[in-house]
Amino acid sequence: MTEKLDDITVSEEEREFEAETPSVDVPENGDGEALKKAKPASTARSAKQRPSAPGFFARTGQFIRDTRAEMRRVSWPTANEVKNTTIITLIAVVFFALYLFGIDRVWAYLIDHLRGWLGG
Repeated sequence: MTEKLDDITVSEEEREFEAETPSVDVPENGDGEALKKAKPASTARSAKQRPSAPGFFARTGQFIRDTRAEMRRVSWPTANEVKNTTIITLIAVVFFALYLFGIDRVWAYLIDHLRGWLGG
């Protein structure tokens, strides 16, 4: 193992990475410098320019339309599938209830007799 490690060498060369150049041409002024974008004078909009939010009834109507559209996309189970899964669920619930009841009775019996054997 040590012989293999001696054969491994690490290069001390530093790699130079090229700077990414933008894919879009940046307009330049006469001096060869890139032009800077000017910020808008005012970023706040006046109340007249701001689009008004839809009202309560419009939003409620849109919600109901969206809900109906989603409900049409739902894949509903058939009556036979519902019946079969309900039966399987009831059988599983009864099985695990009896199983846990049996485990509880066994542990209660063991603990009671252990307490009697130890003089408690």
